[in-house]
Amino acid sequence: MSTSKHIQTILNGTIQSLKSVIPIPMDIKSPSLMVQPFVQKEMGVLIGIIGDIKGRIIIDSAAESFSAIGATMFGMPLEGEMLESFTGELGNMIAGNLCTSVAASGVEIDITPPTVIVGTSRLYGFQHAFRLPVEIENIGEMTIILTIDE
Repeated sequence: MSTSKHIQTILNGTIQSLKSVIPIPMDIKSPSLMVQPFVQKEMGVLIGIIGDIKGRIIIDSAAESFSAIGATMFGMPLEGEMLESFTGELGNMIAGNLCTSVAASGVEIDITPPTVIVGTSRLYGFQHAFRLPVEIENIGEMTIILTIDE
């Protein structure tokens, strides 16, 4: 299977995973290519992808958006260390669900443990990247970045 086919499978799997893990209506916009650096403004989680394709998934949003998702999923708003822990676990659930989803299409990937990034950061060092903007109803914006290493 070609790299471009793998990328399309991963993007489709990411969309399916988001809808399956986050129980809130959302509007997923069209993906677009992006260039370095990726600038994170407030909070995010980075998860490495290894296997048939190598890269990273970065889930970026405002702390209050992650907190509101946590409140919807667990019935209470999250803050501080609980919010950071939840953000990592949300990334883990989305990426883990992605692994299962793409396996059905014949793409074998595994994930690394999540790394939560708090504060403004610039991420460099990727060859190709795709930005997938997501608008979560009554919560706000979330951006999924898929970086591909060759």
